[in-house]
Amino acid sequence: MVFDLGGVVVEWDPVAAVAAAVGQERAERFVRGDDFDFAAWNAAQDAGRPWAEAEALAMASHPHLAEEIAAYLPNFARSMTGLVPGTTDVLRELRDRGVRLVALTNWSGETIHHLPEVFPATFALFTDIVVSGDEGVAKPERAIFDVLARRLGHPLEGVVFVDDSAANVAAAAALGMDALLFAGTEELAQELRRRNLLD
Repeated sequence: MVFDLGGVVVEWDPVAAVAAAVGQERAERFVRGDDFDFAAWNAAQDAGRPWAEAEALAMASHPHLAEEIAAYLPNFARSMTGLVPGTTDVLRELRDRGVRLVALTNWSGETIHHLPEVFPATFALFTDIVVSGDEGVAKPERAIFDVLARRLGHPLEGVVFVDDSAANVAAAAALGMDALLFAGTEELAQELRRRNLLD
C-alpha cells in the first residue's frame, strides 16, 4: 500500500512553526492571509526548489515579511503538530499482516528528515518513502508516479493508494491504482476491510 503523509499520517500546520519566532497573529497572517501566497511558495520547495533560493526570492518580493519567511525553516519541526489519530494503528496492523508500506509525499527534501526523527516508531513501519522534493516533481504529476513504480519494482495497477487530495487520488486512479480519498481512519479501515487487508 502507498500512503500520502501530510494530512493522512502526520498533522501539519506551518503556522505553528512561524509563530515560534513572530507570534501567532503574525504567523496566521503570513500563512493564511492575502499578502503572501504561502501555499504556492511552499509547493515549489515540495517540487525541489532549494530553501535558500526560496527564502531569497520571497524576501526580495516581500521584504516586510522577512522575519516570517526566515522563521519557517529553522522551526519546521514545530509544524508537525502530531500524528493523525488512528492512522499509525492502521499502518501497524497492515504491517503485521505482511502488507508492504510505502509513502509517496509532496515534501521538501531538506525537511523530510524531521519525520522519522520526531515520529520514529511510525516511520519505521514504511519500507520506503518517495519524496517529491528529492525527485524534483510533485503529485499529481505523472512523473512522480513513474518514480513510485520504479521504487516499488512493479506496475501500479491495483496498488492501494491513500491520499487526502482529490487531485492526487484522481491522478493515481487514472494510472490504474486502487485510489482512496482519505476522510479519516474509520472510513479508511472500512475500505481496507472490504479489500480483506484488515480484519
